[in-house]
Amino acid sequence: MKTKNIKKSVMLMFALALVSVGCSDFVDVNDNPNNPPISTPSLTLPVAQQDFTALNARTLTYLGNELVVNWATPSNWSANQIYARYNFTSGDFTNIFETSYADIFKNLTYIENYTDPSGAVDYTNYQAISTIIKGFQYQILVDLYGDVPYTEANLRGDNTTPAYDDAETIYKAVIDELTEVVNTINNAPVNAEDPADQDIINQGHMDEWAAFANSIKLRMLVRLSNTGQDSYIAGQIASINANGAGYITESITANPTSIGDGGYSSDEFKQNPFWDYFREPVTGAEANRGDYTVASETAIDFLTNNDDPRLERLYAPAENTGEFKGVEQSTSLPGTGFTSKDLAKVGPGLLKGPNQDQIIMSLAEALFVQAEATVRGYLPGGDAAAQELYESAIEASFAQLGVEAAEIEAQSYYGQTIENVGWSASSNKIEAIITQKWVALNGTSSIESWIDLTRTGYPADLPIPAESGGTRPVRLLYPDTEVARNSANVPTQGVTDVFTNDPFWR
Repeated sequence: MKTKNIKKSVMLMFALALVSVGCSDFVDVNDNPNNPPISTPSLTLPVAQQDFTALNARTLTYLGNELVVNWATPSNWSANQIYARYNFTSGDFTNIFETSYADIFKNLTYIENYTDPSGAVDYTNYQAISTIIKGFQYQILVDLYGDVPYTEANLRGDNTTPAYDDAETIYKAVIDELTEVVNTINNAPVNAEDPADQDIINQGHMDEWAAFANSIKLRMLVRLSNTGQDSYIAGQIASINANGAGYITESITANPTSIGDGGYSSDEFKQNPFWDYFREPVTGAEANRGDYTVASETAIDFLTNNDDPRLERLYAPAENTGEFKGVEQSTSLPGTGFTSKDLAKVGPGLLKGPNQDQIIMSLAEALFVQAEATVRGYLPGGDAAAQELYESAIEASFAQLGVEAAEIEAQSYYGQTIENVGWSASSNKIEAIITQKWVALNGTSSIESWIDLTRTGYPADLPIPAESGGTRPVRLLYPDTEVARNSANVPTQGVTDVFTNDPFWR
């Protein structure tokens, strides 16, 4: 039983985690991760989960939305020029790499290596959760950077300059770990500690963690579809079928609702991390980012032209006109009619309130992944099953965004005979799936849309800003901080790698 004092301590740790700045922990030699001196998994897990949630809710989602042209910048702001120029350097987006290793992996490794000194408490469930979160985050790192530290990573003082592992090798190692972790959950000791309210994602429901592990694994397997490894993919999916855990049946979200004084709130340092990116604490007033983040004309046009009622949930109407107007991604916009008050902004279906749950993997995304796997022949059922999954995914997106009469409106939407909207009307089923997935991931897990765009080329015809030179990025550069401290191991890179060094699965 957790005491009130412990819960207060955890909430304090949340506050610290929310304002912490990622820095390398490869050179931290003060603590031995195999013999942690102070904390326990029950105290460490929610902090690791909050760091994981915040990174994915903020930097990764914002980057994704810009690179798949959901958002743009108004003419009265000079912010975000990097997204129109694509002039990425090793000094950009460094917290993706740094926070993953210095905060998230550090704490998850701490949990994985922890042994209760008294031998009275079994932390199998905590360790399983840690493995699943690690798998999710390693997938993203490999997709964005390629080779990264893996086998020698997270050893802290035992190895401050870890070697880099081959990207595909890491992918398959993570897939193996996700396979094994479901077996671990299914065979956990009866006396294994229940994470319960210390688990801010699934509240200790290990069946949901097992389904989440399977869903991450399937996403990774589908990503390998262009690599000519269909027999490997089929074998791995057979292992998913065999473990009996299935896939997620509702969105995986985070909210520390059972810890301390009630989870995300309007208080400073306690807001939902996505909301906090756009709104001020306590008052809820619009922050600068909320003013300089506006709708792209590409997204607005797609939603409008296809009579999509999600338009009014994904975007808020322009202050001056009440219209849903977007703008191109450019650093040279005209002034009249293109300011933040003239354009639509991030909408009420995404910015619901400071206490909203933070989506980690939406049900819509998981269903679209299954639909693609079915079209590719990895899952059974053929066209009929793929169509059902596709349409269920659209319905889940409508419900998630709070569209009124969501199921009926979704059915009316996908019942249209429009390419990449209606299933029967779509000549290329993969294109339809990825295009609708792009709409569904607008504002949530949008980094996956960029990865899908790199992998498939869909959505087709997304504009490339004129200032960028006509080529879209396919990866990020290793941070200059990592290059400085681990120069012997960081792969050689140049600025052109952003455009030419494709992920291994492309």
